[in-house]
Amino acid sequence: MHKSLRWLLTLVVLIGTVGVGSASAGTATAAEPDDIKERILDIPGMSFIEEKPYDGYRFLVLNYEQPVDHRHPWKGTFKQRITLLHKSVDRPTVFFTSGYNVSTSPRRSEPTQIIDGNQLSMEYRFFTPSRPPPADWKKLDIWQAASDQHRLYKALKPIYGKKWLATGGSKGGMTATYFRRFYPHDMDGTVAYVAPNDVVNHEDSAYDRFFARVGNRECRASLTAVQREALERRDRLVARYQKWAGEQGRTFTVMGSADKAYENAVISLAWAFWQYSLEKDCADVPAPTASDDVLYNYIDKISGFESTTDQGLAGYTPYYYQAGTQMGWPTVQYGKLRDLLRYPGIDAPRHSVPAEIPMRFDPRPMRDVDHWVRQHGQQMLFVNGQNDPWGAEPFHVKQRNDSYVYTAPGANHGANIAGLPAAQKAKATARVLEWAGVQPAAVKSGAQTAKPLAAYDKKLDRQELTRESALRP
Repeated sequence: MHKSLRWLLTLVVLIGTVGVGSASAGTATAAEPDDIKERILDIPGMSFIEEKPYDGYRFLVLNYEQPVDHRHPWKGTFKQRITLLHKSVDRPTVFFTSGYNVSTSPRRSEPTQIIDGNQLSMEYRFFTPSRPPPADWKKLDIWQAASDQHRLYKALKPIYGKKWLATGGSKGGMTATYFRRFYPHDMDGTVAYVAPNDVVNHEDSAYDRFFARVGNRECRASLTAVQREALERRDRLVARYQKWAGEQGRTFTVMGSADKAYENAVISLAWAFWQYSLEKDCADVPAPTASDDVLYNYIDKISGFESTTDQGLAGYTPYYYQAGTQMGWPTVQYGKLRDLLRYPGIDAPRHSVPAEIPMRFDPRPMRDVDHWVRQHGQQMLFVNGQNDPWGAEPFHVKQRNDSYVYTAPGANHGANIAGLPAAQKAKATARVLEWAGVQPAAVKSGAQTAKPLAAYDKKLDRQELTRESALRP
């Protein structure tokens, strides 16, 4: 619809609704010719889904039409779900990606809080509903996803003309990094949290070294004892697992059997514990003499038996496909469990993707990304957790490129800038502010303590680390 006609119709609606009442929080009380929603919807390919209230912001849920193949854009499109948390066109913008589905509930990422800016969030291609029909899985690669971001950024940049930062955690941090590699001039800075960097997929000894040292010896031994006992009691506990699956309508076609799915969940226990828990939680690890109920429920709480069923895997097929074709995956030796294992390698991505989807691993993309980040990555910040297994193979940078890798002491997969030691926290905050163009260069050295421009709203912006599955960033 032509903008002038849209404005005329809006005016008619407003005249007809005078006296109805004020708008809800976060929603404009009257449309204007330059209303942000109207400006966004004037972008070709943009369509509206819904708007939700969020104090001090406009929060829009939208679809954006993207090419299935950016190399051949005329060969079909799909609708990619996005969200926009709008504060002001005079503020910088953070481009957030989770690497998975986009949340349709408003929440500011840490960089968005620090710079007091706007936030554009994008659902990763092939995560439903942002999946082309039919799905050509060969079009799910890191370049195509980076090109989704690039095209969306180009569409929004004329409206949000200030500086932009890319961010994300875990697979979202990987996504932000790959975006920067392929389109290095789009963003003014990148903040990647807990982003694994599996450069050489068949060499994963770093993970075994991690599990030999993480936490304290007693905790490591307790987790191993629970795993061994669970495998010793396999027959009884798998029968319980099958009974639950039957009652809940869960199946095991992808993994192959309940026994295989059970073994996958058990061997993932230590990884899931350190990914989502803290060292203080070692006190909750049950004794190996615990009852079947206690052992079963604890493994379910930490690893999640739902996650290895067909239904639990289905929503994450795009991740496992990418892990098995480009991004790589951790291969842990499980030496202290080996004598009890029936299916070595059951935690490899091929066993989590339906057999009808072909997969072939290409080692070149991760080597290329790693080389680029090491040699050419500028204004990049990587934040890892000391006790997070995914940090065993981190990214490396050159500080002369104004890039940094920091590790939060004792932190898990929820590590952030706020959890860094004071000096690193001040330096990281200062760099984020300056990259976003809202902090004087005087704090570049970190000598001054940089502070966020807007106070964090702990109630609105609480980051909750949910247990979804082990061996998935």
